[in-house]
Amino acid sequence: MRKVQLTETVLRDANQSLMATRLPYADYEDILPVMDQTGYYSIECWGGATFDSCLRYLHEDPWERLRKLRKNLPNNKLQMLLRGQNLLGYKHYHDDVVEKFIELSIKNGIDVIRIFDALNDFRNLETALNATMKYATKNTIASGCISYTQSPVHTVDKYIQMCKELKQMGFQTICLKDMAGTMTPYEAEHLIKGIKDAVGDIPLILHTHSTTGMAYMTLTKAIESGIDVIDTATSCFSGGTSQPATETMFYALQQYGIETGLKEDLINQVNDYFKPIKQKYVDNGMINPKSLATDAQALVYKVPGGMLSNMIANLTDMHAMDKFDAALAEIPAVRKDMGYPPLVTPLSQMVGNQAVTNVLLGERYKQISKEVKNYIKGEYGIAPAPVAKELQEKVLGAGGKPVDCRIEDQKRTGVEFQEAAEALGDLARSEEDVMSYICYPDQTLKFLKDRKAQEENEKLQKKQEEQEKKESQAELAKKAAAQEKISKWQEEQEKAYQAEQEAAKKEAKAREDEQKALLEREEKLRKQREEELEAVERLKKEQRLEHAIQSVVTSDMNEIMAVIQRAKQEDAQNELQDELAKQVQQVQQLAGEKDLELVSEIPSDVEEKEKLQVSEDISYMQDEISEDETTESEVL
Repeated sequence: MRKVQLTETVLRDANQSLMATRLPYADYEDILPVMDQTGYYSIECWGGATFDSCLRYLHEDPWERLRKLRKNLPNNKLQMLLRGQNLLGYKHYHDDVVEKFIELSIKNGIDVIRIFDALNDFRNLETALNATMKYATKNTIASGCISYTQSPVHTVDKYIQMCKELKQMGFQTICLKDMAGTMTPYEAEHLIKGIKDAVGDIPLILHTHSTTGMAYMTLTKAIESGIDVIDTATSCFSGGTSQPATETMFYALQQYGIETGLKEDLINQVNDYFKPIKQKYVDNGMINPKSLATDAQALVYKVPGGMLSNMIANLTDMHAMDKFDAALAEIPAVRKDMGYPPLVTPLSQMVGNQAVTNVLLGERYKQISKEVKNYIKGEYGIAPAPVAKELQEKVLGAGGKPVDCRIEDQKRTGVEFQEAAEALGDLARSEEDVMSYICYPDQTLKFLKDRKAQEENEKLQKKQEEQEKKESQAELAKKAAAQEKISKWQEEQEKAYQAEQEAAKKEAKAREDEQKALLEREEKLRKQREEELEAVERLKKEQRLEHAIQSVVTSDMNEIMAVIQRAKQEDAQNELQDELAKQVQQVQQLAGEKDLELVSEIPSDVEEKEKLQVSEDISYMQDEISEDETTESEVL
């Protein structure tokens, strides 16, 4: 299965194009472990304008940023963009400076060095290429880069010849860098097929921008024509002046049946992470809506994304955005006057700034920047086409000619290192600090002074914190001693209170025992009195009982005798009645029933009277006996 790989640009060119490289490392540090597992061909994260932006705007050490990236992306190839003899600045540096810079870049973690010259003057790539191969590790790749543009002097045949030259120089891959996004699908097809035929199997890379709306069509045609690697940006940071979307190209290639090596879930996770970050910079104005739009007029202006975002930022800072359209229209004229240089850093900034200056001053070339003058002198290399005579004479004078050789030849004096070290003094702590100063002296000096001041402030703050800590500890010790004294006093007071409480308890107990003993004595005396009273009462009761018994006995004997007497009388009466009954029976039998009844009534009456008298006598005796029993019970 055919394979096309993708380089992710969100950490460098995507944010450089949309927001002038103002994305701080802290914003994306947390997503790096995910990006490390995603399967990119490489991650572009350093070089270009990042160096300047770190020092000038973000207050970051660019070397420290690179070391952090290397630590958090151990499984990915880290890629940088290098401007050949310009390194990352806006002038040519001596060969020994270029060589040292590349040595430090590889040492701090860079794998892929994409090297280009703004004028495609490949003499300016030789030192950088040689240094890359000299300090290369097993992961190092030297990538020769062509600055793509269109002009009467830039043809397909010329680009094919350039690619052959880069291969002969020893570059391991070749990149076509379409900075303005002006390469059309037609051009991509013919150019890539021609290059592939000319250079064989050396990997070919296409870098373009979405500025003009051509990018997706151009990439599709490039893929069909045999491209090996394409540059893309996670979708929320894609489009506009940035690159085409990573996810979009992944799905398109997948449908073509082309392998990418990317993990679908992870590329979507990366995009989800960057969405709120992008929105933050849209909301605060850092990302201008103009950078997000498609501008077909860029096919005329040939303005790359990074140049456009920088131009917008500069005009905004100068409160001159009303001059934007006029400045944009001035760019093609300035470019033509300067011999059709490709609009890539540093020439894109030089052309753009000169166009803005012409518009703001209302006169062409009334003021010419130092960098444009050096360009016309030939210090940046040979212009693709002759510079306009009027402009050349303004800089070089009548009959003046630019140099026609590489001005850095044989310049390995080491003076820059010496001068930088002397200028920095104790501000420089490493070769990297010195190198930063050589590239950006003003920005680096300010950054290192700020760093030193910050560290001194931190030391002072730390010292103050330590002093405050000591004072705090002393105060705490003092408070602790006072607290201990108070605690001891409280403890003594507590002990005294407890002793008083204990004594009070003992005293209360003694009073309680004494009261208890007194009560017991009183109770004992009360019981003794009660016992004595009971004895007296018993004696009295015994005496009364004895008397009562005597009375009862005497009375009972009389009663008993009376009862016996009455019983005898009753027996005699009963015998009498029986005798009378017998007589009555005899009379009845003799006298008849009527006479007998008369006779019977008389004895019955007598009998009833007798019975009533006996009953009364028995009741009286029962009452007497009951009274005697009650009296005896009371006595007992």
